[in-house]
Amino acid sequence: MHFVDAKGILSQLNGMNVYRGCTHGCIYCDSRSACYGFTHAFEDIEVKRNAPQLLEKALRSKRRKCMIGTGAMCDPYMHCEEELQITRKCLELIERYEFGAAIQTKSDRILRDLDLLKRINEKTKCVVQMTLTTYDEELCRILEPNVCTTGRRAQVLEILRDEGIPTVVWLSPILPFLNDTKENIEGILEYCVRAKVRGIICFGMGMTLREGDREYYYQALDRHFPGLRQKYHQKYGYAYELASDRNGELMGIFRSVCQRHGILHDVDACFRYLHEFPEKYEQLTLF
Repeated sequence: MHFVDAKGILSQLNGMNVYRGCTHGCIYCDSRSACYGFTHAFEDIEVKRNAPQLLEKALRSKRRKCMIGTGAMCDPYMHCEEELQITRKCLELIERYEFGAAIQTKSDRILRDLDLLKRINEKTKCVVQMTLTTYDEELCRILEPNVCTTGRRAQVLEILRDEGIPTVVWLSPILPFLNDTKENIEGILEYCVRAKVRGIICFGMGMTLREGDREYYYQALDRHFPGLRQKYHQKYGYAYELASDRNGELMGIFRSVCQRHGILHDVDACFRYLHEFPEKYEQLTLF
């Protein structure tokens, strides 16, 4: 872990990452890709120590309220957040200035900030996005080794449901030859239905691989699933998009369950929901 003073904190779409890198160890993580320009080891977390100060300045300068997103690139609830609490400090500012929050994570550490999530949601809107990929708990511990399993994340979704906080699930990635099964998709969808999630984001049954991410993934396959790397090479070569052979069947199951239970599942509709700020709060007060 090392500390930097960042020059800015919010993107053009009002997203922020207070950390760069991750310690969750997910074997498929796209954020490892070379295109993101990491100049340090991925597990050597870069901490933007001045993130709260930058965020407060940015929020005070905005003419209109909006949703503030975090977690799209690096999880805001990694192990170091327990001590540093930078994510919490930023949420305190979002709540104080009455903006909305859209938080993406795999970690049950988010429950530490349940008080803040509830206050933000009471004032404006708070949406928690939870990534679910693998119903089988043992397989999940291999694919996502340093973070709570899918079963625990499902419990978090139910707690948020009971507290009135809307949730969206990322059903991605689905790894060919590993979790692209009917049992896996149906198990995850059962969790989503039980938790009454607002939407599920799924780009199709498959994954992406590019330089940096690809090498790490294949090394993990060699450790845990000997011979599987060769199947990937034979089928996909060096393709960026790796669609499962079961994509049609599994997407049919996905759409059917979502339609039956009234769950948003069009990707564009899900993103509109995440970015929509409640109209009555859009204009800043003068006081």
